[in-house]
Amino acid sequence: MSRIGDSPAAEEFFSAYDRVLAKWPLLIDTIDVESDYGTTRVNASGPLDEPPVVLLPGGGATSTVWFANVAALARGNRVFAIDPMGEPGRSVVGRKPIRTVDDLMCWLDQVLETLEVTRTSVVGHGYGATVALEYALQRPERVGTLALLDPPSRFAGMRLAYLLHAVPILVRPTRERMRSLIRWETQNAPLDADWLDLTERGADFPSAKPVVPRRPTGNRWATLSADVTIVFAGESKVHNSFRVADAVGKVLPNAHTVVLTGCSHHMLPMLPAGELDAVLMSALS
Repeated sequence: MSRIGDSPAAEEFFSAYDRVLAKWPLLIDTIDVESDYGTTRVNASGPLDEPPVVLLPGGGATSTVWFANVAALARGNRVFAIDPMGEPGRSVVGRKPIRTVDDLMCWLDQVLETLEVTRTSVVGHGYGATVALEYALQRPERVGTLALLDPPSRFAGMRLAYLLHAVPILVRPTRERMRSLIRWETQNAPLDADWLDLTERGADFPSAKPVVPRRPTGNRWATLSADVTIVFAGESKVHNSFRVADAVGKVLPNAHTVVLTGCSHHMLPMLPAGELDAVLMSALS
């Protein structure tokens, strides 16, 4: 289950969620999409008749994390920010949990079909980038533009130091461990206090084990037909971004690769929002 029930912890989490969502500078259409896998919460903004853009957040970040970017992204686009199934947020897992990559793809198919989105741009951060890339590979007819923000383990492995900080959260998540990871990885950057509080409270969720697709290899890269932009955080502790950017060039020579200096993995997409928005708007145009 992705809900934490009727408890003080649940009330505090959803209050924190609403505080961050209130930072969105645009009108929000709240959409609950029913599928075989449960109820998916989608926060939508922007003109109804403009091209769709789907936003997939990093692990545990929730759809609210795009508050600093949505104004730019919704300028000429219909934005759909999704709370991933089985993670902290307002999506509710049904009787059929997502257990395989096929489940993951089918869940996203059903969400987009209900939203009447046949072809879209997809922007994903972290784990959301992992899902976005796999979807673009498996559903090339559905994804026209793909923007991956600091994607982990897609082009090279992760640093051991990051794994040593992150694995304990997967084994036994606590607020303290989540806070420690983010503070360490961002070197105490001035993150939004409400978002940080929400993300820490997400550790109270009995979240499902994430389904992680295998890293693409060999000829599989050649099947990627979308226009691809990849943004790496120059100070990311997940991997050496400059080396991974070089690795991208070997398998996706036509991809547009950008390394944003002065930011880390968990600072994205909030910081530096202006520089990131400029890259994304160029990709979407």
